[in-house]
Amino acid sequence: MNPLLSKLQPYPFERLRQLFAGVTPNAHYSPISLGIGEPKHATPEFIKSALVNSLEGLAGYPATAGEPRLREAMAQWVERRYGLKVDPATQVLPVNGSREALFAFAQTVIDPRWPTPAVVCPNPFYQIYEGAALLAGAEPYFAPSDPARNFAVDWDSVPADIWSRTQLIFVCSPGNPTGAVMPLDEWKKLFELSDRYGFIIASDECYSEIYFRDEPPLGGLEAAKKLGRDDFKNLVAFTSLSKRSNVPGLRSGFVAGDAAIIKQFLLYRTYHGSAMSPIVQTASIAAWNDETHVVENRVLYRKKFAQVTPILAGVLEVALPDASFYLWARVPDALGLSDTAFAKELLAQYNVTVLPGSYLARDVAGVNPGAQRIRMALVADAAECVEAALRIVNFVQSKSK
Repeated sequence: MNPLLSKLQPYPFERLRQLFAGVTPNAHYSPISLGIGEPKHATPEFIKSALVNSLEGLAGYPATAGEPRLREAMAQWVERRYGLKVDPATQVLPVNGSREALFAFAQTVIDPRWPTPAVVCPNPFYQIYEGAALLAGAEPYFAPSDPARNFAVDWDSVPADIWSRTQLIFVCSPGNPTGAVMPLDEWKKLFELSDRYGFIIASDECYSEIYFRDEPPLGGLEAAKKLGRDDFKNLVAFTSLSKRSNVPGLRSGFVAGDAAIIKQFLLYRTYHGSAMSPIVQTASIAAWNDETHVVENRVLYRKKFAQVTPILAGVLEVALPDASFYLWARVPDALGLSDTAFAKELLAQYNVTVLPGSYLARDVAGVNPGAQRIRMALVADAAECVEAALRIVNFVQSKSK
């Protein structure tokens, strides 16, 4: 067996199952889960129709590069969304969801011949970053996010000796779990570091279309264009239909950016056997070509967050994020509960599931930046999310007494 598998840590939801083992939720309450970031809004009917009406595509093998009309649809979306052009033939590549692509990307770009290659990740973070780094033979290095700066990642805390052996950096903007969006000056800093040390930037942007203010989140390719980096050197952006179009089961997204890196990634994927199904390609073209359903989806989230956030803010330290569908709340110190104890007792007493923040981060120098926080995914309908928020208020008030 691959000895690197032994370095993998349990996934957050496996740890949650272990935490809840033996817990009997209060039967007086119906179960409500805010734990998993799985979209629950209805999948648009036109996407379902496109999928069903293209079943003849099952009769042929798909190309790993995808159909030209799919890459055209993706490139056109990038132009509409970010105001920039990418070459659909060389700078765009379909993937089977951002999770699969993020993992495979690390296997493509990491050179294990280095003595100790490093991969820099935000902390808290999406655990695929860590697993992808470890299985590529690299050492993950975790850069903490700063609550005092809207959870901006403290890139300055990464020492020069780490940067000197860094081959890949994962950026998540809008962030999971914090919802923070990286501003242009932060991108400028990363590009300068990339030029100096030669590492590649993987920009995870799967939450880019769920935002709460008039200005849409800045994307990595957009930031590069604004800074005169038209060739997107050492930069690849990852996006997905899962959150944007409520199709997590479709497993469809794409990467775009540096043509030289995309070429090598395509080579890897050809051998990896990760071509997108023709019927998924057809449904994806329909989804990328339509913005009406995206706007409607965003309205649902905005209304939901506008209802829920003020309720929770009365008892928890929590605020409307820049984007994404998570609330990243701090457990009051006065309760005398850790984030794990909070989640466990909340389930037992009120049958509401939240995810402990410490499960989404790693200890660095004795500090876990996710500790004493909980992540709440407001993915269910508004009424259920409001009901969950009211139960959390009752729970906190009862513990305060």
